[in-house]
Amino acid sequence: MENRTALVFGATGLVGRHLVEELIRSMRYSTVKVFTRRPLNIEHIKVVEHLADIRDVPSYSDQMRGDDVYIAIGTTLRKAGSVSQEEETDRHMVVRIASEAKKRGAGRIAVVSSLGADASSKNFYRRIKGEMENDIKKLKYNRTVIARPSLLLGKREDFRFFEEVAKVLAIPLGFILKGKLSIYRAIHARTVARAMIWLTGTEENRSIYLSDELQQLGREENAKVN
Repeated sequence: MENRTALVFGATGLVGRHLVEELIRSMRYSTVKVFTRRPLNIEHIKVVEHLADIRDVPSYSDQMRGDDVYIAIGTTLRKAGSVSQEEETDRHMVVRIASEAKKRGAGRIAVVSSLGADASSKNFYRRIKGEMENDIKKLKYNRTVIARPSLLLGKREDFRFFEEVAKVLAIPLGFILKGKLSIYRAIHARTVARAMIWLTGTEENRSIYLSDELQQLGREENAKVN
């Protein structure tokens, strides 16, 4: 086992929960620091929980020493209440965490974005994600992984009606979405997590990974584990 430390933000979310589980299983890490506002009650020798308001980065920055940082933070317009508040969470908070982690010694970062992210988009959600990606790349980590998954499969803690409807349609549509359209196939959150962890350990000279690539890499890692 390598003596690396992973920092995880967004661990109560769909991808974040699987990130923690897969990081525990990974032989690359001896310590998994999880920053969360409420206890996860994970009893494992690798896991160190830091209860904190993740919006207030200075309040826990002293605990952010580690090698690799994984950020799976995201909200919805309904939960945020306004576009500006969604931008605060999905862009500015993510960048503040990433910036502070780099100052504290982290050399590699993996962030969950979204398919279609584009800083010049007229769609506010795609714009926010695109601007977040640009800000993350400007930090110049030694290794940057930006995951752009399509519709995420898996059980969320919060119910999202339209997302659940889309999931019902996703399976039959998956057989139709082939070739260039395969990037739109739904992908399981665990597959995304596994792909992110694998990619963080590589030395590729690129940062953006689309959903079909994540699907392939995540499946390959799943085959190795099982």
